[in-house]
Amino acid sequence: MIKVLVVDDSVVVRRLIVDSLTGAPDIEVVGTAANGLLAQAKIDQLKPDVVTMDIEMPQMDGIAAVRELRKRHKHLPVIMFSTLSAAGASATLEALSAGATDYVTKPSNVGSIAESIAAVREQLVPKIHALAGRRPPPGPPARPGPPPGRPGLSPPPAGRPGGPVPGRPGLAPARPDRPAPAGPAARRPGPPVRVDILAIGCSTGGPDALTKVLQALPADLPVPVVVTQHMPPVFTRMFAERLDRSTQLHVVEATDGMELTAGWAYIAPGESHLVLHRRGTATLTQLSGAPPENSCRPAVDVMFRSVAALYGASAYATVLTGMGQDGRGGAKVLRDAGAEILAQDEATSVVWGMPGAVVSAGLADEILPLDRIATFLVNRVKSGRSAAVAR
Repeated sequence: MIKVLVVDDSVVVRRLIVDSLTGAPDIEVVGTAANGLLAQAKIDQLKPDVVTMDIEMPQMDGIAAVRELRKRHKHLPVIMFSTLSAAGASATLEALSAGATDYVTKPSNVGSIAESIAAVREQLVPKIHALAGRRPPPGPPARPGPPPGRPGLSPPPAGRPGGPVPGRPGLAPARPDRPAPAGPAARRPGPPVRVDILAIGCSTGGPDALTKVLQALPADLPVPVVVTQHMPPVFTRMFAERLDRSTQLHVVEATDGMELTAGWAYIAPGESHLVLHRRGTATLTQLSGAPPENSCRPAVDVMFRSVAALYGASAYATVLTGMGQDGRGGAKVLRDAGAEILAQDEATSVVWGMPGAVVSAGLADEILPLDRIATFLVNRVKSGRSAAVAR
């Protein structure tokens, strides 16, 4: 059984979460706590596999509780319980930065308690199953590497072992239901193709992973970046603003009609797919309210297909950590169009669902740990442009 500790100062919300988990397969609520301070003692006493954590609580709020918890429990999954508001989004992003693993949003505009319970269960149970039981590996595994000689690949930093990124919370072997292991796809012949756009998709664990990648990209990156991160409205805007402050790139939440510009990153807004279209020589963003795909809107598959249609082989796609398999179908379309695809490796993914699905389908040209992805992308963009000039 997966043991869950529920932390919330509201008796009503604690009962809502407990009721939403009652009867869920393989899940048992082993205790509750009314604030972050009490939670620290309950964690030591009950040794839960997963903690759900409110943000605003007396004595010790959720953000402070996560920071304190990470001093002693680096790999215990913590799911924040947030509101769909600007304040809630900002606090949730701060909690994720402090070491929380994921989040769910409190139900709003529901007509009954039963509907609230169902809404929480629908969000929370899959995340608990995906994150539960994650513990540090017994020792650093051998670092998976791409085939020798791949263009633009920098050697690993001296003295850095393989395996999880040191100090990064919530990383451990993936769940037993992960995709079957596989290696990189067969290397393509010929010199590297010029890259004109980077496309990135991510979900669970994505805010932290995406932040690390974008922070390592230079201000003079000669291509634009388009991103789909599974997030609700308001959250995507706050996330884009946070990234714009913390990276060298210009980062915005995409709106209709933005012209893609080198050195800029465009985040798909919550509840809208991000697609691209051409007007003359310009590439513009377009938001779509088409039905969700893979239960997601925005969906990585939609963005990847649009990128493939406009850029073909000159696109480079990256699939970072995330639940499910969104991105696999779009990666197939990209690869058929001649584009290359990079997948984050299992050891550094919070959940190896999305990148694992791409790898198991034989679509990944590269499988890299998180700390090597940005350097690889920069080198790959440079090598493709150098090769194009040489030709």
